[in-house]
Amino acid sequence: MKKKIIVTGGLGFIGSNLVKLLIDKNFFVINIDKVSYSSNFYNLNGIDKKKYKFYKVDINNQVKINKILNLHKPIGIFNLAAETHVDRSIDNPKKFLDNNINGVFNLMESVLIYLKKQKRKKFRFIHISTDEVYGDIKKNKKSKEEDSYIPSSPYAASKAASDLLIKSYIRTYEFPAIITNCCNNYGPNQYPEKLIPRMIINFKNNLNLPVYGNGKNEREWIHVQDHCQALLKIFQKGVLGENYNIGSGKIVRNLDLIKKIIIYCKKFLQSESQIKYVKDRPGHDKRYALNSNKIRRHLGWTTKYNFNTGIENTIMWYINNKQWIKKIINKKYSKRIGLKL
Repeated sequence: MKKKIIVTGGLGFIGSNLVKLLIDKNFFVINIDKVSYSSNFYNLNGIDKKKYKFYKVDINNQVKINKILNLHKPIGIFNLAAETHVDRSIDNPKKFLDNNINGVFNLMESVLIYLKKQKRKKFRFIHISTDEVYGDIKKNKKSKEEDSYIPSSPYAASKAASDLLIKSYIRTYEFPAIITNCCNNYGPNQYPEKLIPRMIINFKNNLNLPVYGNGKNEREWIHVQDHCQALLKIFQKGVLGENYNIGSGKIVRNLDLIKKIIIYCKKFLQSESQIKYVKDRPGHDKRYALNSNKIRRHLGWTTKYNFNTGIENTIMWYINNKQWIKKIINKKYSKRIGLKL
């Protein structure tokens, strides 16, 4: 019998890539997704349905989550269900509190009930968080797992709060959780409100390439498949109660990244797109960077994707997958958001 595992938010960018990896590794995957604007069924086209079950459920719905747990009896959960875009959190912070804090609380409560009822001793709850919880990082510094959380946006604060809530459950209830904090992801299937796919699609459509402020903000980038391999490694070998940073060490200024995308796009496309500097969003952190020595030394994980090759392959994916673009639920991804002062 195949081992069953739940992925919440499995129709999203990282979640769908993780679902495919787990199926390839012979897990039976139960995908729980409420189907929000960034969810896309096309992300999982062609998967083996004999190893997969989908439920359209919000993780805040404890009754339905309880039923799914008791029916399938999984050995663990990867929790990727979350509101993720900083700009949207500036416009509507309440949604982020409801989903990223209350949703995690309800999910953990359901897991505690399930573990007690099934008398299951071996179970792993992998919570996928972000490097943004650490806040703005000074030049030549990198965030370590033991560093304090100093979030700058409602999004980062909601993720920090859920991390701390999980830590309290680990201490109080011996909740079998591991927290992961990853840097910026890129690769196929990413919703185009995010920087890299938005630049690619705008370039393809002869639209301006918007850059916040002066474009000197620095971000660390990792290919989504490297991230998913790290998550699987943590599920298999990580220590319960710990948290692990997941980073590539590839830190790039936003403006330099956009210029790189333009160079690669010009190999395949003709466009009149130009960089356009726009008003910076409120509370915009200047730099994120992670110290990922812990996962590398203790679990033997390492990245496989070369950044330049990964960016070029990502560009080709968006050029060649017109049907994916058509399947995007919310067509207003290019609307300027996050303008609150």
